[in-house]
Amino acid sequence: GFSHGDYLRTAAIAKFSPVMQAVLDHARKGGYILGICNGFQALVKLGLVPYGDIVPMTDECATLTFNAIGRHQSRLVNTRIASNLSPWFSACELGDIHSIAISHGEGRFVAPRPLLERLKDTGQIATQYVDASGQPSLDLSVNPNGSMLAIEGITSPDGHILGKMGHSERSTKGTFKNVCGRHFQPIFEGGVSYFA
Repeated sequence: GFSHGDYLRTAAIAKFSPVMQAVLDHARKGGYILGICNGFQALVKLGLVPYGDIVPMTDECATLTFNAIGRHQSRLVNTRIASNLSPWFSACELGDIHSIAISHGEGRFVAPRPLLERLKDTGQIATQYVDASGQPSLDLSVNPNGSMLAIEGITSPDGHILGKMGHSERSTKGTFKNVCGRHFQPIFEGGVSYFA
């Protein structure tokens, strides 16, 4: 999250934190990791998503960068479960659409075409920004940051590590009371029930 401020550079320097060895050990043992918003940025900058390991960043890697409109976005967006590879989505159905709160200035997912194709082929594109009919879209009225392939979230190859921009945790009883849509996305419940 915003533990070190809303800056991509913070995520990029996370690999030098003393806790990173424990995080890497946890990931290599098949442990489960979830990163939302800035947490997603950190996972991408480390390489934990999409690679499942900490890797050096090169031109062939994915990144999260400034929103296409050049400013912060804070609103509700529709996202669709595009893959059920991840146990985090074990309480969701493929194709479920949720209206999720977003709040970020640097959430545009970009990657070279070969990597995007690999993410598609392996089911690592977990969630996508979609229009009212459930279709992924690059239109900025739907895709708030201009992410390639309308990507809102991706996983590691085994699905154990999930990173996503939308704040699934920002849904409690009575929140968005007068706003249409399915706001509760049970990723935390999915993670817990997977272990139970």
